[in-house]
Amino acid sequence: MKALVLAGGTGSRLRPITHTAAKQLVPVANKPVLFYGIESLVAAGVTEIGIVVGDTAEEIRAAVGDGARFGAEVTYLRQERPLGLAHAVLVAREWLGDDDFVMYLGDNFVVGGISGLVADFREHRPEAGILLTKVSDPTVFGVAELAADGGVLSLQEKPSQPRSDLALVGVYLFTPAVHEAVRAIEPSDRGELEITDALQWLLDHDHAVQATVVTGYWKDTGNVLDMLEVNRSVLDTLDGTVAGSVDAESQLVGRVRVEEGARVERSRIVGPAVIGAGSVVRDSYIGPSTSVAGGCLIEGSEVEFSIVLDGCRIDRAGRIEGSLLGRTVHVTGAPRAPRAHRLVLGDHSRVHLTT
Repeated sequence: MKALVLAGGTGSRLRPITHTAAKQLVPVANKPVLFYGIESLVAAGVTEIGIVVGDTAEEIRAAVGDGARFGAEVTYLRQERPLGLAHAVLVAREWLGDDDFVMYLGDNFVVGGISGLVADFREHRPEAGILLTKVSDPTVFGVAELAADGGVLSLQEKPSQPRSDLALVGVYLFTPAVHEAVRAIEPSDRGELEITDALQWLLDHDHAVQATVVTGYWKDTGNVLDMLEVNRSVLDTLDGTVAGSVDAESQLVGRVRVEEGARVERSRIVGPAVIGAGSVVRDSYIGPSTSVAGGCLIEGSEVEFSIVLDGCRIDRAGRIEGSLLGRTVHVTGAPRAPRAHRLVLGDHSRVHLTT
């Protein structure tokens, strides 16, 4: 069995972060989201991995390399434009050959991995296996309608009137039968080859499509709030360790990880939280569900329920919460009246100010 990992999307919902970085490489607990997916595949015994890449191909390649660090063998497959999940299967046709494969969306996060799902697929080998989870707004997902016995009746992509609240999670399993399906379907109204249409084609032609409802935790990390929630979830699983230095005037409460070379001075950190390698936290408070990446300086500030990327400087900035700060961002407090906000913001930025 092979794996097809999709890492070619534009990440429009995470702008401005994704103007300069691949959305799949935005870190959760200081590790890129994409890495969690690759690790899940390897843990499930799937080590031959093809990564579908687009405009951020070089960045993805630089981060993942040949896959050896994960115990995998990685091949890169170029998709010139993001024309749908089924189009990605067409792009990978020659590399996939006649092997069964897992298709994994590189910005999705499934707590607990997919080992059980892969084992079940290998045992029963339907033509397709899908994961489903209940969502509050099924109109923004692919949606499955199930029979009373759990069989799949129909699938729709982003329906205006959903037949259920069961959304397709970004992990799919296929036999080579899917190749005929993706060749047979037509682009949708939005100009993409939808994998839901390919799955419906399999159903219409009496192929077995097996559904598994996810009872654990799943997130599509396509927007900031979901990124923060996944970060919270992962931090909850970490053990507290101190590889850096924490002075006698500081206090660590709960599960706090201080990575090598990091320094905590005259500060209070309440976990779960992680302070990245080489970062300095001085005269500050770091609250729960916060990850601070490497090479940051936080001084005279409070940060909670946030993701702070490499090289950030937060200097006497008051309290920051529910935030995602990109690489080398500087946030500083104004030293004197009159009170004013001085901003330098990129395209698609969002700012919430308390006045």
